[in-house]
Amino acid sequence: MQLYFSPLSCSVATRVCLYEAGTEATYIEVDSKTKRTLDGSNYLEVHPLGLVPALRTDDGDVLTESAAILQYLAGALPRAELAPTDNRGRVRLQQWLSFIGTELHKATFSPLLDASSPEGARSYALERGTARLAYLEKHLTGREFLLERFSVADAYLVTVLGWCVATPIDLKKWPALSAYFARLLERPSVAKAFSEERRLYMAQLEKRKPAP
Repeated sequence: MQLYFSPLSCSVATRVCLYEAGTEATYIEVDSKTKRTLDGSNYLEVHPLGLVPALRTDDGDVLTESAAILQYLAGALPRAELAPTDNRGRVRLQQWLSFIGTELHKATFSPLLDASSPEGARSYALERGTARLAYLEKHLTGREFLLERFSVADAYLVTVLGWCVATPIDLKKWPALSAYFARLLERPSVAKAFSEERRLYMAQLEKRKPAP
């Protein structure tokens, strides 16, 4: 498999799952500004919208959208047990992937992380996000994971929560959610993915610095 990614974007969740499963993959970095890979290839030929992640499967199919890719990996790598096997459990998994993707990723963090967002949009996103995080706080009180065990939904949520440091959101306001985030950061697959992505992100920033 080939994962097209940009450092510290939502594609981190896919990397976490690949590491969790111990699966070999090729990681192809995409510059989010130029839409080029490191070898100069035009990423728009892979995904016309230029968004990451994109996953090229072993049979050559290209998948996009985090929720779809994560569910594909859960099905393609059953030994990793990244998703429930019963119908009700899979519905719950879809519920959380949808919640994270719409209520947190797009509705909350996208406006907060976009420097061009109007102040009104940022304020509304922060207010809305606070209510969503309170909802998560209630759900995670007394729980280790979103579902009965670690799943692709946890990989997505820990990725999104990692963006809090670049926003006014302070996770310490929600003790159960903060403890959940801290626990997941210690999980080997998550720790490895975050460490690698931070290194690549810093390298990308250095590369973008104007020449003296």
